[in-house]
Amino acid sequence: MTYRRDIDGLRAVAVLLVVLDHLHTRVRGGYVGVDVFFVISGYLIGASILKEMDAGTFSVAAFYERRIRRIFPALLVMMLFVVLLALRFFVPAEIESVAFSLISALLSVSNFLFWHQAGYFDTPSLLKPLLHTWSLAVEEQFYIVFPLLLFGIRRSLPLRLKLCILTLAGLSFALACGMVPLHPTAAFFLAPTRAWELLCGTALSQGWFPAIRRSLSKNLAGGAGLLFILVPAFVYSAQTPFPGFAALAPCLGAVLFIAAGEDRPSLPSAVLSCRPFAWVGLISYSLYLWHWPLAVFQNNSYLLIDAPPGSKQVKLAIFVASMVAAALSWRLVEQPFRRGPLRPGRRRLLLISAGASACLLLAFCLVASRGLSSRFPAEALAVDRYTNFNVQQPYRENVCFLGPGSTMADFDKKLCLAESSVPAETRPELLLLGDSHAAQLYPGLRLVYSNRQILQANTASCRPFLSQVQEPGRCGDLYRFIYGTYLAHHRPSAVLLAGRWDESELRPLSETVRWLQKNGQNVVLFGPSIEFDVPLPRLIALSLRDHDPLRIEKHRATDPQKTDRKLAALARDAWHVPYISMYENLCGDQVEMAARAQPETSAGCPIYAAPHVPLLFDTDHLTPEGSVLLARTIQSNGQLP
Repeated sequence: MTYRRDIDGLRAVAVLLVVLDHLHTRVRGGYVGVDVFFVISGYLIGASILKEMDAGTFSVAAFYERRIRRIFPALLVMMLFVVLLALRFFVPAEIESVAFSLISALLSVSNFLFWHQAGYFDTPSLLKPLLHTWSLAVEEQFYIVFPLLLFGIRRSLPLRLKLCILTLAGLSFALACGMVPLHPTAAFFLAPTRAWELLCGTALSQGWFPAIRRSLSKNLAGGAGLLFILVPAFVYSAQTPFPGFAALAPCLGAVLFIAAGEDRPSLPSAVLSCRPFAWVGLISYSLYLWHWPLAVFQNNSYLLIDAPPGSKQVKLAIFVASMVAAALSWRLVEQPFRRGPLRPGRRRLLLISAGASACLLLAFCLVASRGLSSRFPAEALAVDRYTNFNVQQPYRENVCFLGPGSTMADFDKKLCLAESSVPAETRPELLLLGDSHAAQLYPGLRLVYSNRQILQANTASCRPFLSQVQEPGRCGDLYRFIYGTYLAHHRPSAVLLAGRWDESELRPLSETVRWLQKNGQNVVLFGPSIEFDVPLPRLIALSLRDHDPLRIEKHRATDPQKTDRKLAALARDAWHVPYISMYENLCGDQVEMAARAQPETSAGCPIYAAPHVPLLFDTDHLTPEGSVLLARTIQSNGQLP
């Protein structure tokens, strides 16, 4: 296929959208750039495979040799960089996790790993420097199956190639649309739900779509194609169901743009063919590889500059460093392996295999040594146990606390609401209502207030607002049941409202409190949690290793404490309901001496719930011991009815 500079320009658009999304700019739906990449890949590589098959020159060995030259050299260099920085900046549990992701990326199965790991309390994305390799795994899995599939179709149904490919694309698209509402994480990460995007590109390369001939039509199609890509990038967000029907727009946009530039360029393709866009397109693969690890290590370890995560300085530093790293990677790694006098022959490509084997061996060593845990003091290793802490049992996840993969059918009304338990007159009922910041209170309340029935109705990422009853899905289903059915027939001693409150949500919170009061319910409002911008266990472990106690304070979030003061005033003066502040309870002198004997933040808040047990297991959720510590303080202050 003749080289088309406008396709490199389209690559530039795609990779820049991804990078800007990951830098948390206004391009909140920039992840659609990956879908554009898939269409381009299907268009170029699908055309190459079919052309060689038609000519009888296709070789599986030669095809995978080209894939190795294209993918692995830059990937291996980036992986070595990640491992070295992980050894410097990560705690043992995180290093071990990096090792597993390294192995899965080398074997092109990292999409399965990250799908398996995905969950509400999963390790944050910004602690997974190889997370972005999931898309490479999807593409490689497709190209393992696709040539074999073509061989089978051409042998058994030689006159039905077009019908078979388009049918498979339609089935893959239907599967994606069907899985998104039921299994959104699987739909996002797995190859069968992404295959239609690559097949669209292949179908376009074979001329199976109507050709665009006239200049006006080319300009309109090219312009519409760019709009179909750019508008979703600005309109979509992390909450958009994806990659089902919502992925159709960016993929159709890529198809239209590429089709408009065939034969002779359209005006939009001429714009993207200019040297700056084309150059970014040339380095797009390396830019995709390098931007994410740089963002991870900057935001967690201040690799590039010492500035607050999310600041403009940090975003600019990551962007510039990514461009420099990508340019060097393209010039010094990608190019020599693909063309020029230094291009190695097939046998010398064994060096790449040797490099991959060395990376695998290194990864296995990191796993066997539990992330080189011998470099950390015993106290740090004790805290590190909470880095990947499983709270499914103490929080009653997917039973009384509905996670992202749960539905209302998982909610056990008999267990969670004690519908057949002892009379409320014997053991007063407290209904704990809210999101994960409510679920974190359950272990402590259950243990400390054993003379009361702690009823639990929680759902992840959904504040307990009355307005939620209008929402579809698990959030609306649960709150419709609680507000529309349960509280109409039950009057617990108090409804405990808890959530990850934000100052922008004061109006719906006020409406909810007043509705509950109007309907005869006693309300107790819990304030925001103590928060950090990276998980507290890793901060403690690294500060102990490096003898740097200031590291912890540097990552303490201050906005929740400001929200806490505002909510306390509203609860007292406007809503007239009891208010329980985590800051007032845990950061004051009355907290247990066992906790106060440990190091504190500058706000006087403990970082341990007990010796060697961190207060939080992530950035903002209490460990069970932390929940008990808070509940005991609440009890000693007589703050619950």
